Order: sequence, then C-alpha cells, then structure tokens
Amino acid sequence: MERTQLVEELRRIVGPRGVVDDPHALMTYDADGCVMDTGDPQVVVLPTSTAQVSGVVQLAARYGLPVVPRGAGTGLSGGATAMFGGIVISTARMDKVLEVDARNGRVLCQPGVINYELSQHLKPYGYQFAPDPSSQKACTVGGNIANNSGGPHCLKYGITASHVYGVEMVMADGSVIWSGDGSPAAPGYDLTGVITGSEGTIGLVTASWLKITRLPEAVRVVLALFPDIAGASSAVSQVIAGGLLPAALEIMDRLAIKAVNDMYKLGLPERAGAALLIEVDGVEDGLDELLHEVTGVCQRNGAIEVRPARTLAEQNQVWAARKNAFGAMGRLSPTYYLVDTVVPRTRLPYTMEQVGRISKEYDLPIANVFHAGDGNLHPIILFDRRDRSQNQRALEAATSVMRVSIDQGGVISGEHGIGVEKQDYMNLLFSTDDLAAMAGLHQSFDPKDIFNPGKVFPKGRGCGELAALRKAGVAWAELK
Repeated sequence: MERTQLVEELRRIVGPRGVVDDPHALMTYDADGCVMDTGDPQVVVLPTSTAQVSGVVQLAARYGLPVVPRGAGTGLSGGATAMFGGIVISTARMDKVLEVDARNGRVLCQPGVINYELSQHLKPYGYQFAPDPSSQKACTVGGNIANNSGGPHCLKYGITASHVYGVEMVMADGSVIWSGDGSPAAPGYDLTGVITGSEGTIGLVTASWLKITRLPEAVRVVLALFPDIAGASSAVSQVIAGGLLPAALEIMDRLAIKAVNDMYKLGLPERAGAALLIEVDGVEDGLDELLHEVTGVCQRNGAIEVRPARTLAEQNQVWAARKNAFGAMGRLSPTYYLVDTVVPRTRLPYTMEQVGRISKEYDLPIANVFHAGDGNLHPIILFDRRDRSQNQRALEAATSVMRVSIDQGGVISGEHGIGVEKQDYMNLLFSTDDLAAMAGLHQSFDPKDIFNPGKVFPKGRGCGELAALRKAGVAWAELK
C-alpha cells in the first residue's frame, strides 16, 4: 500500500500525535543500542492502549507489513531494529502502573513503565521490582520481558522470568490474550514462560502482572580488590560453593577500574587487577556475620584490600560506578562491542584467561565488567569503528569469545537476547532440529511471520522454512 494511505489509517487508530513519519524523526528509530545493524521503518506509532495496539496490528496483518515492538531502545542485540521496514510500535507512552496489589505481592503495569521508576513507585509500599538491569534508569518493563533481562541482583532474586505472573499480549491477527491470571502458579501450559524472552517475535505485550519483592531490612556493600581477575573469579566460585548467597557479586577488571576511577573518583589503587563488588542484604541480625564469611573467602583467595561502603551515599557511589561502567568506556575508546555470554561459575578463571588471549590475538583491548555470581560475562571489546580492520577484528574476537563460552559449557546470551547480533551464532549452540522445534512453536503464534521478522533464527533460515523442515522430519545429518 502507499505510505500516505498507511499513515492516514494509522492516524485514525492512534491519533495524529501518535504517528511518526517525518524522515528525519524516523532516524531516531533506525537502531537500538546495537548500532552495528540498522534498519529504516516505514512509520512509527506510539499507542497508549491495548485497543490501539490491536488496531495497528490488524492493519499490518491486512497489508502484510512487519511489526517491530520497541521499548526504550536500550537493547544491545538489534532486537528493536526494523530490518525489513514496516511498522515500529513504540510502547513509550504506555507507561502507567495500573494496580499495586501489595497484599498478594504483585503489581499490574503497562510495558512502557521504566524499570527504576517502578521500584520507586513501589517503595512507599515497602516493595521493589527486584530485576535490575544496568540500564534500569532507562529500560522498560516490556523490554525486560522481551529479553528476559538479568542484572546484578539476579544472583539472589532471579531473572525477569522469575518475576512475571502473566501478560496481556496482542497476537498476530490483532486478537488479545492473557497468558495467566496473575497468580504465581497457574495450571496448563506455561505460556508466560514462552512469551518471556521471545524478543517480540510472537506478539506484543501490552500489560503484565509482576511479582514484587519486599525491600530488605538492611544492606551491606564492600569492594574486594585483587591483584588479578583469576583470584576474584575463584573467590566468587568458592562463595557460592560454600552455601553463601550474597545479593550481588560483580567483577570489574583493570581496564574497567581505570575507566570508572577516572569518572567516579573512587580512588582505587592502580595495583588492583580486579574489583569484586559484594552486596549482602536481609534482616539486620546475622548480616555482618554473612559478610564476614564472604570477605574471608576473598582474603583466602588473595584479596589485597577489602573496602566497605559504610554509608548509603558510598553504596550509591559504588553501584553507580558499576552500573555506568559501560558508559565510562568512552574514556578509553571511541567505540566498543559489548559481548554477552554465560559460563558455569567454576569455569570463570579459565574463561577469563582465554578472553585475555583473544585480546592479544586480535590486538584489541578487552575490558571486563560482569555478573560473576551467575557466570554472565560482558567482555567489552574496545575499537575504533572508523577503522575497517578494527571493525573486522572486533567481530572475529566476539565470535572467539562465543566459541570459548560454548566450549566451557555455556551459552551465547545471558540477558541481552539474540536479535540480529547473535542470530548466526545460534548454529554454534543448536542443531537444525533444535531450531526447527523453536520455529514450530513460533509458527503456532505467528504463522505469517509478522512480528519482528529476521530476528533470532540464523540468516537464510527463516522460521517458516525451519518449521516446514520440522514437519517434514528432515534430519540434521541431511542438512549439514
């Protein structure tokens, strides 16, 4: 259909202020946080209700147009990028907390609610929304659900999937379903589990019942400094193996320490090769004893200093340094490629040794800031994207990190999603039979591949083709 006609029909659904069609304004939506891949939408809409989303999706289905859900655009895998044009549906204006049900430990909200602001909204009730990605001051609940986001406190409290009781979702034909009634244990198939982490490929979430968590009575934060990252990694593994459960265990290496030291004036010594941020929380009684046990493990693994953050201001300063470490990388390099993988905790020391080897092999600095408690690594490859050779080496280095992680029994994403950034790495982890089973599930929700096409599944192997392979029973051996 003609673009002018499309825009007119969309304006009838969401109103004139709910449509973005100016070419210059559309440039804002050509990528998310993954700027390696860009795509131009035909038009962007900003609905305010489920009914409006449903109307837009019905229109897109009628004309065979792709629909790309988008939250705050902080994703790092290209999941919100319109690779085949079509309509981007931004949920930025669906930002209402609809109900706080503190007695039942849950909250109902729209997808555009900012993660941090949700916890601030819950504070007067004595609750929080525990999943806290590093981008929590900008990222939204809908994006967290789409990517099953993690964060520093997921070690103790679990990833986003552990906090979603049910979602309202617009299907590919514009119909609306609820995946659950908001209770913790609904009978039947776990549709909520299927939707959480599906990266906007099977529908668009327009509301969600979320689990809320009591604020802890007390919190303790310390920084343990080590001469190298191996000692810090070993300490993390031994803390968990010893049955201790801190709220967070986060590691920064020497390069990351340099970046945050300059920005936040932490005054950390240059001899520190790694900093382990430890947080314990819970009831006041026994908390200091728990922290003493954890720091004892650190000292037995060669910690050169343990620095407590004694006041709330000091705790906030340390956490600000950790959560904004990625932004601080601009002090070290004009561009960086943030890799997201997971390995078993016991394999952290060896894996980090291999990341160092990869850095030397490709002649590119790699900083490391990661959720050590659950083995979620974030090697940050520093390069200059204006240099074609460095661009290529950065991509090759990222692939090497992926291969090492898989070899060590890990996976290729812990929280950022697959999107377009990692879709061709899926073949490293899954057989064609595996992918075909996933595609069959996708087809049951979105048979015409309207939602977020060109994502997750490897390029050249669309979900329709893979689903057909599954039906035909083609064996993996025949596809090699």
